[in-house]
Amino acid sequence: MLKARKCVREMREYHSPLSSTATNLRLDMNESTTGCSPRVLAKLHSMDAKALALYPRRESGEKLVADSLGIPAAQVLLTNGADEGIDLLCRAYLEPENEIVVVVPTFTMYEVFAQMENAKVVRVPTGPEFSFPTQRVIDSLSGNTRLIVICNPNNPTGTAVARSSIMKVIEAAPDAAVLLDEAYFDFSGQTMMEQIGKLPNLFIARTFSKAYGLAGMRLGILAGDQEQMSVLRRMASPFNVNAFAIECLAEALADRQFVAAYVSQVQTSREWLRRELEQLGFKCWPSQANFILCRFGEEKKAMLEALRARGIALRDRPDCEGCVRISIGTQQEMERLLTELKQVLYQLPAAKAAR
Repeated sequence: MLKARKCVREMREYHSPLSSTATNLRLDMNESTTGCSPRVLAKLHSMDAKALALYPRRESGEKLVADSLGIPAAQVLLTNGADEGIDLLCRAYLEPENEIVVVVPTFTMYEVFAQMENAKVVRVPTGPEFSFPTQRVIDSLSGNTRLIVICNPNNPTGTAVARSSIMKVIEAAPDAAVLLDEAYFDFSGQTMMEQIGKLPNLFIARTFSKAYGLAGMRLGILAGDQEQMSVLRRMASPFNVNAFAIECLAEALADRQFVAAYVSQVQTSREWLRRELEQLGFKCWPSQANFILCRFGEEKKAMLEALRARGIALRDRPDCEGCVRISIGTQQEMERLLTELKQVLYQLPAAKAAR
């Protein structure tokens, strides 16, 4: 009987939440609720049949991204979303039984890709208020550690990691790859991109799914030391990024005003929603991303179901006791969420009393 590898059969499966057909406000996937730049849409409409008949070439796009980042093109790889970059790193550096260190709670796909390589996942719990546990991460390192992942800002908590902490981890693990996942960089403004090429074991992943509103195009980047990137480039499919993404990349990068306006709107709506939720008695954590983590408590399941019945989807985070993650939309969408939430609370007095 045909069987997949044992590590694949036993690996932790990732389930993306499926919104019902009645959902008309998706706040569960950290997607943009306003869409992409009009310039990107115009480019899509201008594409002809020939553009789709030919295999896409990512080299021109890598130069565009590299120029925007101020690093050589040889240090950049365009990927099919940030996920492919994570997968490539796991395949390149993790032998069976090697260790990957992750600070939990965090993005689930780090573990999924590591388990595909039959690697051992070392989970380091966050500190008080979901702070980054620098010393515990360093203490968890061993001679078998080959990959360390730091999500900054972290998903699902929205908390940022200090540059000094990141540097301490990098310096403590010269023989391990360190992936800095900057998927939410646009909302925090914190980056270590200027260290690419200076620190040979540092890699940075980014995505166009969040601030650029291009989650459906599946476009990301992985940046790293030129020598290391040449190895990863050999592993990547030559046509891993689709023609739509390649053709629209220049317009997405050029429309800085659109991205800046969207980021500003998210930051304003995020802080407004956080204040309103706290006034209702909910615990929220400061966030540097396009979402917030909020504790609904013991009535979380009933509240999520009630909101779902009203067409609003939030993300349950069972790895954060009693918490949900709320993607930030427009001010109007946040006001709708708050109005519906108040009505749900009125119908669930136990939830109100629990706070």
